[in-house]
Amino acid sequence: MVTMTETAAKKVSELRLEEGKPEWGLRIRVVGGGCSGMSYELGWEDQPAADDNVLDAQGIKVYIDKHSAPYLEGSEIDFVDNSMMGAGFAIKNPNVKSSCGCGQSHRF
Repeated sequence: MVTMTETAAKKVSELRLEEGKPEWGLRIRVVGGGCSGMSYELGWEDQPAADDNVLDAQGIKVYIDKHSAPYLEGSEIDFVDNSMMGAGFAIKNPNVKSSCGCGQSHRF
């Protein structure tokens, strides 16, 4: 199960309204690449694929494909605004064994 903080849900809602797509859900995927092996991709989806896990997190539909689901189990989606690193979504994933220095790639 993936959860989302209230801060992240609020930001997703704001961004959907800015895009004119208030009914869209958030797609999260784990993809190969990066210096530590895997990274996350976030995007918008208007509907789930046939084999997606569909979650309701703070009123936001979250779509996760069957390949990514095991890697994301127990994760939390947050939105952070840090003066040093800037603002963006952060995935707090208990399955990560190590990450690269830039924080964009992870080894599971």
